[in-house]
Amino acid sequence: MAHPKILDKDKTALVVVDLQEAFRFPINDFAQIAARASIAVRGLQILGLPVIVTEQYPKGLGKTAEEILFSLPPDFEFVEKTAFSSCGASVFMEKLRETGASQIVLCGLETHVCINQTAHDLLNEGFEVHVLEDCVSSRFSRDKETALAKMRMNGIVPSCVEMALFELMTDAKHEQFKEIQNLIK
Repeated sequence: MAHPKILDKDKTALVVVDLQEAFRFPINDFAQIAARASIAVRGLQILGLPVIVTEQYPKGLGKTAEEILFSLPPDFEFVEKTAFSSCGASVFMEKLRETGASQIVLCGLETHVCINQTAHDLLNEGFEVHVLEDCVSSRFSRDKETALAKMRMNGIVPSCVEMALFELMTDAKHEQFKEIQNLIK
């Protein structure tokens, strides 16, 4: 039996928070973050798990990064929001509850604002929250570091894309193992 903090494919959903084009130039490692998040999106889709993507005020901050858009089906429905916490959007909470997931994997921007508030609100709602630390960022590295430390102190589980994918597969005999292996190479 797996430890309760190991991701379980029957309980997990991915939430990509506000990984939008307006952040491409202000955030130095945006391209790397978007590329890693794209692997998370594709990987969880390969494993048949739900993916939710939020957009913070898209009229002002633009659409989701093209790296993520290319990983989603053309008819994908984004959750628009103005609250910093994704939980502040009733549509988000409805979509999340529809997945039946109790373990939520988070990635996106910015770590110290929308990721931090979403993670804490999800924890408060009874979800187990895992943050993909290789898929989050802030304009200033100190903001990211402080937010990650605060989240860890409050019981939010640190993770990364490959760790999450391998936890979800549990075994090299998993039927999608080769496809996931090719994705992360």
